[in-house]
Amino acid sequence: MTRPLEALGFEVHAAGRTQGVDLLAPGGADALLAQVQPTHLLHLAWYTEHGLFWTSQENLRWVDASLRLLQAFAANGGRRAVVAGTCAEYDWVPGGTFSEWRTPLRPATLYGAAKLGLHEVARGLAAQEGLELAWGRIFFSFGPGEPEGRLVPSIARALLEGREAPMTHGRQLRDTLTVEDLGRAFAALTAGDYTGAVNIGSGERTELRHLAELVAAEVGRPDLLRVGALPARPREPRELIADVTRLREHVGWTPSDTLEEGVARTVASLR
Repeated sequence: MTRPLEALGFEVHAAGRTQGVDLLAPGGADALLAQVQPTHLLHLAWYTEHGLFWTSQENLRWVDASLRLLQAFAANGGRRAVVAGTCAEYDWVPGGTFSEWRTPLRPATLYGAAKLGLHEVARGLAAQEGLELAWGRIFFSFGPGEPEGRLVPSIARALLEGREAPMTHGRQLRDTLTVEDLGRAFAALTAGDYTGAVNIGSGERTELRHLAELVAAEVGRPDLLRVGALPARPREPRELIADVTRLREHVGWTPSDTLEEGVARTVASLR
């Protein structure tokens, strides 16, 4: 994430446990913010343990930590904050294409509700403190470093080890971005002047089966891919796609990676 921002002329100061900053601790980022006096804040941190983050009460701790971070940012002269939201803030029941101005906000999980609640309070705080606030609702991404329980790395790992790779029917349509494009999208949102919610996605429909087949082809073991071997989740939406009109027209950003390029980098990282 730092490289795209540096390419846009920013001096980047990372804040996280690898830098000795615990955002969950009261005052965890205060010293860094007081020292750096940043003009821009890009907040991506959250609890993301695969399979558990949907229902974990860690989400509540991150709501509190995020609000404290925004308060400290404003107190130290900050001007523009960009925060990562999620497409899980939307009502997924109908499926289809999700629009920031038309689709109802009705999260079905604690994770989605925590993000939506944070956005509402952060908007009030930003208005009161004179901050610019942009909220990037992430759809689906993949790439090097993601948890191996997720679709692309789980299939790639199995095939690289010569094992069968089971999956569902794979007819689900999802909006997918490489993590590198995800970083470039947030860099553009941070550097711009758009405020409000904006979907972060490609706007393209990709069948999960097609994505899995690209992985199998890259590894060279399509014979071990087992489509339909696992049951699909009950009531899983057929289609979850971002309306990217705001991202394209107001932020001025479009993806540059192909799925094939993202799959190649992911498989190479697992080799």
